[in-house]
Amino acid sequence: MMGGAEQGHLKRVLGVPSLVLFGLVYMVPLTVFTTYGFVTQLTGGRLPAAYIVTLIAMVFTARSYGQMARAYPFAGSAYTYTQRSFGPGLGFLTGWALMLDYLFLPMINYLVIGLYLHAAFPDVPAWIFVLATIAIVTFLNIIGIVSVARANILILAIQIIFIVVFAAMSVGAVNSGTSVDLLAPFTGDGSTSGFGPLVAGAAVLCLSFLGFDSVSTLAEETRDPKRSLPKAIMITTIAAGLIFIFLAWLSQLVLPDNAAFTSVDAASLDVMVKAGGAFLSTFFIAAYVAGAMGSALTSQASVSRILFAMGRDGVLPRRVFGRISVRFSTPVLSILIVSVISLAAIWIDLSLLAEMISFGALIAFTAVNLSVIKHYFFDEKKRGGVNTLIYFVVPAIGVALTLWLWTSLSPRALTVGLIWLAIGFVYLLVLTRGFKRKTPMLDLKE
Repeated sequence: MMGGAEQGHLKRVLGVPSLVLFGLVYMVPLTVFTTYGFVTQLTGGRLPAAYIVTLIAMVFTARSYGQMARAYPFAGSAYTYTQRSFGPGLGFLTGWALMLDYLFLPMINYLVIGLYLHAAFPDVPAWIFVLATIAIVTFLNIIGIVSVARANILILAIQIIFIVVFAAMSVGAVNSGTSVDLLAPFTGDGSTSGFGPLVAGAAVLCLSFLGFDSVSTLAEETRDPKRSLPKAIMITTIAAGLIFIFLAWLSQLVLPDNAAFTSVDAASLDVMVKAGGAFLSTFFIAAYVAGAMGSALTSQASVSRILFAMGRDGVLPRRVFGRISVRFSTPVLSILIVSVISLAAIWIDLSLLAEMISFGALIAFTAVNLSVIKHYFFDEKKRGGVNTLIYFVVPAIGVALTLWLWTSLSPRALTVGLIWLAIGFVYLLVLTRGFKRKTPMLDLKE
């Protein structure tokens, strides 16, 4: 299977619709219900308003990803952009931090799938569901990105059907009650007021948007990437944001009293029961598990291409990571390695996974915004008038917003994340023999 793998290459088969599907499946439209109860209480019943704040913040970073994808339409995402803008050393450290995000995203999805399906079928151990899902996702990723794109259509369709059913049943539940204030989810229930709690909720909700950047990892499998990638990244970000806002608004109309939650962590199930009873609750679990599987599918595809890009450059062992299968045109060894690492989902802590994903993502977001300023404003000297606004002011706002989000990270996340970065720095020292050698850097050409 791997014979002659050095001569394999990624195929340019994806257009904007496939890229947007990839991004939306990666982000999971139903992820709005993951932190629903907590953020609803934190913001005083203003969840959709908090999502609006988050969407505004994410649009700035999404634009920066689009700008850098236009400049460097290659696999590697933030790793490639930082490497080309600031040099291979900082590029490596960004890629190393980014691996926290991408390596743990498949793992957290496998973990959630195991938990939900074990709850539905208690006689079957959760680890069996985890292993089965890893096997299916690995197979689909190995046989090619087209198979991933086709699976994405089915998985997203299931979630869209659920959203339509949920919306219809919610409207019925709302209409059956007394008078309804359609603006109440934006103004709040009075339990908490002020902009501070709203911003605190928005910081938590940024986790819902992790994944729009995954589109950029498919640069070398995209037709006309310089035009398609920026468009797909922005469409994905805005579309996901609007879905989140709509679902949050509708959910709070159905159950406006957050004091009625049976459990803050399971508040979404209270909404489902109020809107459609046991049927909707069961449908919700099925759709959520399908979404988690889709996210695992796309996140594993992304991280395998990050590893391939770093292996091709020589900063990771090239003979292991920098190879493409001639038969499948996919980085098979990288995919298999991600699958082995994902086995940790059987025993790892869920909260630690979520915190580490945030740490890696925020480093990447900051690095990409800074890369726009370095590449366009300083290196290409696009300054004055509109150029200053586009290539300096807008990404600078993105930097400020991502740095602000660091305030939402726990001390444990910062500690473990900084230890991970320290390990990467030590590896870089060994790789460069104390910086006496240059960090490997591939001369990319289309």
